[in-house]
Amino acid sequence: MAYDHDAEDILKPLVFRLHQSVPEAVREVLLERGWSEFDEQEQDEADWNLYWQNSPFRMTDHRSIKPWQRLNHYPETVRITRKDYLARHLKRMKGIYGPSLYEFSPVAFIMPNDYVRFIAEYTKERQSQGKKPSYWICKPVDLSRGRGILIFQDIKDFVYDCMVIVQKYISNPLLISGYKWDLRLYVCVTSFCPLTIYTYEEGLVRFATEKFDLGSLDNVYAHLTNTSINKFGASYKKNKEGIGRGCKWTFSKFRSYLRSHEVDDLLLWRRINNIVMLTLLAITPSVPLTSNCFELFGFDILIDDTFKPWLLEVNYSPALCLDCSIDTTVKKRLLHDIIELLNYKQTDTLRENNGPGTKVSYAGRTHIPLTTQGENATDDAPNFLASRQESECTATSAVQSLLEVAGGSFKKEAIVMGKMARTHPRKTLTSQLRERMNRPKTSSQSKVTSKSKQLPGARHPAHASVQVTHWLPTTDLCNYKLTITPYFLSTKDKRPFPRVGDFVLIFPFNDAALEASRNGIDVKSIVHEIHKLMNKQLPPGQQKVKKRKDYLTFR
Repeated sequence: MAYDHDAEDILKPLVFRLHQSVPEAVREVLLERGWSEFDEQEQDEADWNLYWQNSPFRMTDHRSIKPWQRLNHYPETVRITRKDYLARHLKRMKGIYGPSLYEFSPVAFIMPNDYVRFIAEYTKERQSQGKKPSYWICKPVDLSRGRGILIFQDIKDFVYDCMVIVQKYISNPLLISGYKWDLRLYVCVTSFCPLTIYTYEEGLVRFATEKFDLGSLDNVYAHLTNTSINKFGASYKKNKEGIGRGCKWTFSKFRSYLRSHEVDDLLLWRRINNIVMLTLLAITPSVPLTSNCFELFGFDILIDDTFKPWLLEVNYSPALCLDCSIDTTVKKRLLHDIIELLNYKQTDTLRENNGPGTKVSYAGRTHIPLTTQGENATDDAPNFLASRQESECTATSAVQSLLEVAGGSFKKEAIVMGKMARTHPRKTLTSQLRERMNRPKTSSQSKVTSKSKQLPGARHPAHASVQVTHWLPTTDLCNYKLTITPYFLSTKDKRPFPRVGDFVLIFPFNDAALEASRNGIDVKSIVHEIHKLMNKQLPPGQQKVKKRKDYLTFR
């Protein structure tokens, strides 16, 4: 299929705008995809498609957002990324819905307000007969990267000079070759109304660089897994037993390690997904209704020696700097897939029909937010891109076979031009832009070809089902009806794609969950659905571990 010259002319590069503190990797990925960087000297202040910064945007930024623009933060999401706020929200949810659901975060006390409660708990445990001694960890509520952390057992060692949170220290972590580790899980929320949560299939396993030892609580290299700390340790560059050099693995290597020890980790990933959903539910009702936003979180999860996952904290603007080759592998692919997930359309290039470098005034102009466009969100857009996406949709056999194995008949109702619906778009606007920019100029450039090259690094081959299954939240997904209508960010009446790149949809996981999050979040109904989901999952006690040489190894 061919298109006229005018259609090609309006397919201008998408424009990104970065705050000066944003890591260089974000710029690199966007430039690789054919985007242009915003020039405030040459372009109108609204002539951009994506604004990315590490800190929150002002509410005035959210109120003045244009239809073609996206911001990388929702307002008020700091409610779960500050340690004290997170503790309060989880305590509240635990009080409402019970400990059976919200027993995934260690007991916490916010100082100085909870000092009396903490002393009472500390004294009670010290006086208990036959009980193992408790360890405690103290963290400043608003610092990151392991700064200001103190681990103690005796109250006389507990000293603080700022607002801190004190939690039970998990003293029985699951160790690999004697080293403590945790998981950095990337989670992207593309909408809070309806709630839409994706987890990233790849991620980072972060190791301490010295062997775990409760006899040396002041050794940060044995007890903290933060890369910002361990990269300065004496053992960082050494080839450590069972770990290797550095202090990171990918999730892929971690899964291979578990499988090599005959550990079925499906239940573990399902439990982690439950933690993510239940944590985000704690703030969803309080997030202001805003359009054209997304939020990338970094969930830090620790696994103990009973294979129970614990939520340590949720990170705002998780680090995207590239400290090692594993960072480059994981984070650049993550950034590529985030752009795929945002699902930019041809209409996003129009920017009120003004090209880059054109100064105009937007005073007095109005727009319809994407949250109010409903089913007709794409009706006024030229059919240049959307029709191609729909006509080229096909089902990926890996995901389809996986869902069948999961225990249900996956109903794919939408069929367009004789082909079944894919679980994510085959092509997006940015891949077309890149093709145009890299295409040699010829005399026949008056037409746009119907096929474009795949962006290197941005698209990945279909994943084997053994990888995808780790992220399936439930067999209910098998009954979740797909539509092939292009999904717009923050649009109420569209269904999200089950998979985009390595992002896998974990919420909504069935029609009831979707309906409960559409017109004002019905937390009670959603929690009920999650509770039913947890009851369907495999019973505990699947993993076998034993002690050897003072640390855990797999049987």
